[in-house]
Amino acid sequence: MKNDFRQKLHLEPVRGWLNDPNGLCFFNGAYHVYFQYVPDSAEGKGGKCWGHWQSPDLLKWRFTGTVLSPDDPDDRSGVYSGCGFVKDDTLYLFYTGNVKEYGDHDYITSGRGANVILVTTKDGHNMSPKKTLLRNADYPDYCSCHVRDPKVWEENGRYHMVLGARTLDSKGCALYYISDDLEHWKYEKTMFGNDGSYMWECPDDFTLGDRRYLSLSPQGIPHEKYVFQNVYSAGYYETDNGTPGKYREWDCGFDFYAPQTFDAPDGRKILIGWEGIGDIPYSNPTAPLGWQHCLTLPRELTVREDGVILQQPVRELEKLRLNSNDKSLTTFFKYIVTLKTQLPFEYIGSCEGDFSIEFEDILKLGYRDGEFSLTFLSDSAGCGRTVRYAELPECSDIRVIADTSSVEIYLNGGEKVLSSRMYPADTQVGLRFAGTEGKLYRLGKIEVISDE
Repeated sequence: MKNDFRQKLHLEPVRGWLNDPNGLCFFNGAYHVYFQYVPDSAEGKGGKCWGHWQSPDLLKWRFTGTVLSPDDPDDRSGVYSGCGFVKDDTLYLFYTGNVKEYGDHDYITSGRGANVILVTTKDGHNMSPKKTLLRNADYPDYCSCHVRDPKVWEENGRYHMVLGARTLDSKGCALYYISDDLEHWKYEKTMFGNDGSYMWECPDDFTLGDRRYLSLSPQGIPHEKYVFQNVYSAGYYETDNGTPGKYREWDCGFDFYAPQTFDAPDGRKILIGWEGIGDIPYSNPTAPLGWQHCLTLPRELTVREDGVILQQPVRELEKLRLNSNDKSLTTFFKYIVTLKTQLPFEYIGSCEGDFSIEFEDILKLGYRDGEFSLTFLSDSAGCGRTVRYAELPECSDIRVIADTSSVEIYLNGGEKVLSSRMYPADTQVGLRFAGTEGKLYRLGKIEVISDE
């Protein structure tokens, strides 16, 4: 069947542009996912809004439309990224109101207003009047005009906020604020890292197990073969002692940025990212069709003894499995198995040594001598994407979830993850397995209805 690139598992807009996930939370009996949204431009040209989905179970979604627009003097150039914080029967949404002044400005050291704005809602989509809480004058004097993306949480009886920032001498950092009432905020401290970036976006301070982390999306890190391969990175620091430890990337694939975490009602820590990235040297053929980008699958986070965070698709997605084959696809190193299947599908396999999985004329996944690679086999499928790497001393297992126009690969229980858009011409794909055995599942689809 000819592929129209509309996905079955990933949240994406019916029309327009999507980027950062915002305001992620469980509130009033439902999961809420807000996102950066330009409904009338698949290229993202125009005022940034917030769109909104909600779901009782992460499988059935309702799109309630545009819930925040740049209609206030303090956000007139865009409703930028932010967070959701649940208190009693109210959802508090904090975001950055972007203002670009007229005149001769570089919009880094002058000409840009970065305002922290609060709205509240009782149902997730009908919003209170906007209230501006912080302006440029409330940030340290060594900061540039690039301060944004508030994340708020409660700890030890007080409220805390972290913001991403760029200093006047182009160093990325995080600004911490504290409050007793969610409206009046006092500067507390600044945290700097050692990644060489000039800007930190989308900070997220959270605990997992008994460890503390700061997730962020730094810009300007020099590229290397196995890390920082994309235009911009996204990763996390462990910050148990109040200072950043080793920086680790969330995802080694072509398309991942601006992740945010939240707590499910059963205590799981869940992460969702933008399965896209800004300023890319490759393209997405859905843009001429009227829409562009999607969110990643929701991922459960757990922590390993050494502090590495493991990621796996939320267990709810297992309900979408339609069938499974009863025997292994291969016996280690002895056979090569080829077959055809329909997108979307999931493969869960074990490995011993080198292995490969090839999507005929689309891409190849391979592990050899401590190196995993995702390689596109045609430009039509990759649209400018070529190869991405992950370094692993050994690889014992792999999980692949392939949608109609994206793929997510989880290695060693989620120690390494690679996410990428892909654009096969047909929804039926040929597969070739070597050196791995496992089960292949056909997958159904999530349900999405729209109020628009």
